[in-house]
Amino acid sequence: MLDTTTRGSDDDSVRTPRTTTPKKGPGRRTKRATAGAGRLATLLISPTLLVLGVVILYPTIMAIHTSLFGEKGIDPETGFVNETEPFVGLDNYAAILGSRADEFWNAFWNTSYFTVTTVALETVIGVGMALIMHQALKGRALIRASILIPWAIPTAVSALLWRWVFNTDGVANAMLPGTTLWTADGVQAQFAVIIAEVWKTAPFVGLLTLAGLQLIPREVYEAARVDGAGAVGRFWHITLPLVKPALLVAVLFRTLDALRMFDLPYILIGAQKDSVETLSMLAQAEASNVNFGPASAYAVLLFVYVFLIALAFIRLLGADLVGGEDGAGGGGRRRGLLKSFAGRGRTGAPSRRKEAVGA
Repeated sequence: MLDTTTRGSDDDSVRTPRTTTPKKGPGRRTKRATAGAGRLATLLISPTLLVLGVVILYPTIMAIHTSLFGEKGIDPETGFVNETEPFVGLDNYAAILGSRADEFWNAFWNTSYFTVTTVALETVIGVGMALIMHQALKGRALIRASILIPWAIPTAVSALLWRWVFNTDGVANAMLPGTTLWTADGVQAQFAVIIAEVWKTAPFVGLLTLAGLQLIPREVYEAARVDGAGAVGRFWHITLPLVKPALLVAVLFRTLDALRMFDLPYILIGAQKDSVETLSMLAQAEASNVNFGPASAYAVLLFVYVFLIALAFIRLLGADLVGGEDGAGGGGRRRGLLKSFAGRGRTGAPSRRKEAVGA
């Protein structure tokens, strides 16, 4: 910038320009610090990205590559099994969606049905478990441990346990009138899988929901209680909105896991049962018959299905999955709730705090 000063004399005055150097603000230093932090973060996560690339990206590429090859078959000239699989392009996918479409769509709808049903039940039961574990009850540690035990049991062990329960002479038939063939092919087999799956994984939803409940400050509930909100009102207008990010993460994890369901129906009911056959079970059946091309094609189709579901979750619920659009882990939402309850007296519903002050 230029500044002019006047130097006087007897005859005239001369104006001479003087330059001033602008002060450096903190903007440049902030940008340099941010860029340095970004480079450091990239350097720190690069080993993890490398491991993920080896563990996830490479098997995915190999599965896609294998799905383009067919069965080895028998060489008509020599009568021996071919040493290499012939390249068939998209023939495996065409066969799955064409001549074997009934088998594929049956497994697809079974997978979707199990996912929607189990995740919905697990969400409701898991929230109830979280509310119980969050209460200041006597023996709360014992209650939490007992609720989380089913989730800690391996799935194979859980399936064997429920297979004994649903046996013809098992506990389930002893408690119910009549005899039900739970492990036979049919609707009852689907019910058995749903019951066993919900029993095992509902505590997982409860655990993540409990983590969200413990982040809610007590003053929010105190403000609502002073303003006359009942238990149901506090749950719908405070607990559920503030625990929503943790609950959505739990639902996302459970949805992606349920779409890959294999071991529970395979051990509990058995293979080649149309009522419980899932996409993972179809892929395993082809792989056990050394048909690695069709097996990889089933795996790729399942991967695409899971990827689309995950993408839909992130696109539709991305802001809530990271704790709200304010980026502060729900802090802005909590402050908004506090203001709304504090201002109820000004919006028409008199608050008890104002009544007390007026008295």
